[in-house]
Amino acid sequence: MIRGVIFDMDGVLLNSEPATAIASVKAMREFGLEVQPEDFYEFAGMGEEAYFGGVAEKYGGTYHEDMSKLTYKYYLEEGHKDILLFDQVPEILRTLHARGYRLGIASGALPIKVNANIEFAGLPRDCFSAIATAADVSKQKPDPEIFLLAANRMGIPPEQCIVCEDAVSGVTGALAGGMQVLGITTTLQATLLSELGAAWTSNHIGKLLEILPDISKTI
Repeated sequence: MIRGVIFDMDGVLLNSEPATAIASVKAMREFGLEVQPEDFYEFAGMGEEAYFGGVAEKYGGTYHEDMSKLTYKYYLEEGHKDILLFDQVPEILRTLHARGYRLGIASGALPIKVNANIEFAGLPRDCFSAIATAADVSKQKPDPEIFLLAANRMGIPPEQCIVCEDAVSGVTGALAGGMQVLGITTTLQATLLSELGAAWTSNHIGKLLEILPDISKTI
């Protein structure tokens, strides 16, 4: 019986990757690296060091933690204006919560970005029993640590959780943690998500309302 749902943030609840990439380009420029927004996409969801370090290495540079600090400075100043919130997400989260499910977030971003996105996108923070970010774990996706932490904070065994993910690293990590996966097709095609092991695929988390019945009177 499924009792909990864990959401990745970018590509699942909203899309802030283009805005983040643009802010990252400005930050990297201050380290003498002229990079392109699309350079960052393959490292999305893999943690700050991989995100900035992977791109820096492609251009002969090295990772520095101030790259992320500068990026978030630019992101908070201007980038949030370009965040795209997927249709009906707050309403779907409230409905799942009312149906008796515990909800969590497991994001490879730092708390400053996760908290900013929750505020900017108007997500109902009171519906979440747990929020796990890159700052809470020592290993990033595809390691399952962040998903297991979120499930533990929600008070639900991993096998009773569905994870909503759009990236290879996230799907792989969730499955390694013993969870089922709803693959969201904002980044990858449904066929690839299924091949990775996703039990369901959809272009929107609204699919959860079809998968998960009301259990509010059974718990």
